Amino acid sequence: MIISHDLGTTGNKATLVDNDGTMVAAVSVSYGADFGSGGRAEQSPEDWWNALARASRMLLEKGDVDSSQIDAVSFSGQMMGVVAIDGAGEPVRPAIIWADTRSTVQCQQLVERVGMERGYQITGHRLNPTYSLSKMMWIRDTEPEVFARVDTMLQAKDYVAYRLTGVRATDPSDASSTNAYDQSAKSWSAELIEAAQLDPGLFPEIVDSTTVIGAVTREAASATGLAEGTPVVIGGGDGPMAALGAGIVDASSGAYAYLGSSSWVSVSATRPLHDPLMRSMTFNHVIPDRFVPTATMQTGGASLQWITEVLSPGQEDRYADLLGGARDTAASEDGLFFLPHLLGERSPYWNPKARAAFGGLLMHHNRGNLTRAVLEGVAFNLYTGLKAFSDNGISVSSIDAIGGAAHAGTLLDIFADVWGVPVTARNLVDEANAIGAAVVGGIGVGIFDSFDIAATLSTRTERREPDVARHTRYGREYEEFIDAYQRLEGWFESVAARRA
Repeated sequence: MIISHDLGTTGNKATLVDNDGTMVAAVSVSYGADFGSGGRAEQSPEDWWNALARASRMLLEKGDVDSSQIDAVSFSGQMMGVVAIDGAGEPVRPAIIWADTRSTVQCQQLVERVGMERGYQITGHRLNPTYSLSKMMWIRDTEPEVFARVDTMLQAKDYVAYRLTGVRATDPSDASSTNAYDQSAKSWSAELIEAAQLDPGLFPEIVDSTTVIGAVTREAASATGLAEGTPVVIGGGDGPMAALGAGIVDASSGAYAYLGSSSWVSVSATRPLHDPLMRSMTFNHVIPDRFVPTATMQTGGASLQWITEVLSPGQEDRYADLLGGARDTAASEDGLFFLPHLLGERSPYWNPKARAAFGGLLMHHNRGNLTRAVLEGVAFNLYTGLKAFSDNGISVSSIDAIGGAAHAGTLLDIFADVWGVPVTARNLVDEANAIGAAVVGGIGVGIFDSFDIAATLSTRTERREPDVARHTRYGREYEEFIDAYQRLEGWFESVAARRA
């Protein structure tokens, strides 16, 4: 049996999967995040570890299995962060997570030294302050005493794997989320690390996602309830792992949309997608020699969470209530738009200074109108990513939706109508990442023979077909949505400058 952990922004979703690929049990343990002024976004690595330990014990109890029956532990984890640890393996500061945008100055230095286009060709990504490389530079420049203690830079799943085994390593999928990985050379980029003026020794060894990096130590066994000696597979980053969990293993698998705190649209490919407009980025897949062209927005599901917390604080059924109110009301059709840039933006603008905004508010607009505007804003923003795919020869005829917000039928309807293709939810919307990690773990210890098993571990449930007339109307409103951002972009810049 396999235990897999998905270390997300809001908590750890963990699963217990048997050797036939059937999910036996699933649990979730939440933890907090520190979102502050100036673009701060941090979490405690100890919270991740405590969540892993608690979830492991919960799974053993819920699945009624003995720890000796666990054949492997594997991971999916949030990407693009920095867990800086010292020589003894202790974090020297809180983890800087994907949403943090404080390293704008350092990122600009990288752009000046390397060039944006050159960086994109090397890494498959724009050089951007949401990535790990400039965040390490920021620690060096703003916290020199802390930086002097740093021995290794890890990602979230790498850190908990280290806590289990004592081994420091990462995999290509997470390495490709750092702005420091050369996708052609399949190694850390000497050019970018030199431009960052960082020591290459700060970056851990890169191993395949299916690699057994070590075994659960006696100390870790005591904390987690796992058996000492249990094999630990390194796993991968949550974006590529979500693709595997959705059954996206090759170009014939179609596309998927992940609707978590951050949200993205993605496909599988045999080579990186280098969009001339650099609207998309490409991660390495957890499958060797495969890639995951992706367009990611900072706050997809998080925008839905935000509006429900603002409009219905403390209300137990606030999601159902607000989504119900949004179902039969109007937003963009009535001239009301929401720019969903609550934490700046990645795709398609790559602008950490972007801000969220409602435009077109009138006296008659109510909670339902506001909620629908948020849903449509997320759909419009992701549509730009889909257009980047189609503009570069990747045809998308249908999309599978996974992640927590994929429970929302109203959102799926809006997606189908905006995107103009069928959108289908899978039955494991919350556990897709962890299921992907279970497949990687199972391959790592020889339980599974092929990544193809991933497509059999979940089924498509509700399917939403696009309405042709609404798609046509949304096409006009999408252009107005894009125009709103372009008109406000200069204002975002001036506001940020006045508060610098």
